[in-house]
Amino acid sequence: MNKKLLKTELENNTYPGRGIVVGRTPDGKHAVTAYFIMGRSENSRNRVFVEDGEGIRTEAFDPSKLVDPSLIIYAPVRVRGCDTIVTNGDQTDTVYERMDQGMTFEESLRIRQFEPDGPNYTPRISAVMHVENKDFSYEMSILKSHEGNPECSCRYTFSYDHPVKGEGRFIHTYIGDGSPLPSFCGEPERVEIDGDIDSFANMIWSSLNEENKVSLFVRFIDIETGAYETRIINKNK
Repeated sequence: MNKKLLKTELENNTYPGRGIVVGRTPDGKHAVTAYFIMGRSENSRNRVFVEDGEGIRTEAFDPSKLVDPSLIIYAPVRVRGCDTIVTNGDQTDTVYERMDQGMTFEESLRIRQFEPDGPNYTPRISAVMHVENKDFSYEMSILKSHEGNPECSCRYTFSYDHPVKGEGRFIHTYIGDGSPLPSFCGEPERVEIDGDIDSFANMIWSSLNEENKVSLFVRFIDIETGAYETRIINKNK
């Protein structure tokens, strides 16, 4: 798989939906993750990211306009010890709780499937980053319907040990706009990771479709110490 420019991938897709990036900085010192959300409806666009402990949650920007919170209000990021969990839905809590019971990342997601939003049946995408003892590894998952058939759930997990410097993986819910929305397929895309936390966050935000983008979260974790820096950008202010 050829390494792609994340900027180009985002600019060429008007509606990737929700996306997760995980990787490592070129100097090898930091584990990197980014999570963004987009929206086409007023309800989906009426959101912001807010800090919640060591993680974040989504929140209605204007509570009076909130119609259905079931698939749009959740905690995308939670931290469990040395693990940082990033997902596009309330399966963040499922992963957190079941890993706390001794299950693996893959096992924790076996009771979940794609979102019940037919005809799109939006995939649930998830990642967990493990930073401990000056080492870093991560896993990514996608739970999706089989070609839009809700009778069949497809489950894929990808593991990355000792991630290569200056690159990462990018997984997102849709391969483009449409009706119904076409789901992501294949292995998470291999993308370049470059710059410091501010330039990286600004690159992603400026590359997302201006009309559809809603919020962005970026975190750099020091692999040596576990300390982290976070950036949050919200379109609604």
